[in-house]
Amino acid sequence: MTTPVIDLRSDTVTRPTPAMLEAMFQARVGDDVYEEDPTVRALEQETADRFGLEAGLFCPSGTMTNQIAIKAHTEPLSEVICEQTSHIYLWEVGGIAFHSGASVALLPGNRGRLTAAQVEAAIRPQNVHYPTTSLISLENTHNRGGGSCYELAEIGAIAEVAQRHRIPLHLDGARIFNALVATGQDAREYGRLFDTISVCLSKGLGAPVGSVLLGSQAFIQKTKRIRKVMGGGMRQAGYLAAAGLHALHHHVERLADDHRRARQLGTALAARPYVAEVLPVETNLVIFRLHDTTPADGFLAHLEQHGIKASSFGPQMIRFVTHLDVDDAMVARIEAALAAL
Repeated sequence: MTTPVIDLRSDTVTRPTPAMLEAMFQARVGDDVYEEDPTVRALEQETADRFGLEAGLFCPSGTMTNQIAIKAHTEPLSEVICEQTSHIYLWEVGGIAFHSGASVALLPGNRGRLTAAQVEAAIRPQNVHYPTTSLISLENTHNRGGGSCYELAEIGAIAEVAQRHRIPLHLDGARIFNALVATGQDAREYGRLFDTISVCLSKGLGAPVGSVLLGSQAFIQKTKRIRKVMGGGMRQAGYLAAAGLHALHHHVERLADDHRRARQLGTALAARPYVAEVLPVETNLVIFRLHDTTPADGFLAHLEQHGIKASSFGPQMIRFVTHLDVDDAMVARIEAALAAL
């Protein structure tokens, strides 16, 4: 019997569970561009209700939901405030410039997290030489920060700054359910603090495709035209939306298992002499730095020999991501491989 490969590169590599596939096969569908797909409507409304917002827009990816939100909130010659390692800046192909013609104010965060004082200091005064600050964007959990989570009070302080200056506040919530499970925070509090939220279904929740952009009814109506021009209008999308609904109903609480396994791997890595640093493990991301005497490419090759895939995350930096296709037996295999180096 072939030993299964353990894929720690990302939580996007999961396959639909048999129960999720069955939900997809049984989905009621229609043409979503005509707004006639009942399963898409159900997913959009349920996701919005969970976060206390009015409406949702189902899209193929989190990059699309983020870029649609930015386009709708901004205009050319305006500026987006975000942390310097934010996904919307680093990993979305320069989409802010391409789609929105907007500038970016990059702030150095604490493992990706900003403070209200930093944000307020970055808001541009009215001056013909400056772009206009049109949007503040946060990321929670923060990918480059090793799955770091904001305290609700920190978000509240930033939201107060945004509201006082009448600047919308957007959340890149690619792994927002990981943050909610790890902290015990209430999703509806996020709807109170953020104007718009991008919720990804294809990472920790294990759906094959999709993210939902949340906001007011008027905002979501505006974004439908932007989704269309970006090529995001889908037809019988209910088959995909059904996977998202199944994930919301069955895959949220189990994220705690991913977090437990990630902490176990973080502890194992911290005990290895070739590991120089492990970032604090809060959710399902484990980011660590190897000593210079252990080249990253050699480390990854060693893991490959043991049937384990992982990602380089910068000079001498490696990322492990736990997910629903990584079980306790696999964690034991990973620990054995780490000990064998």
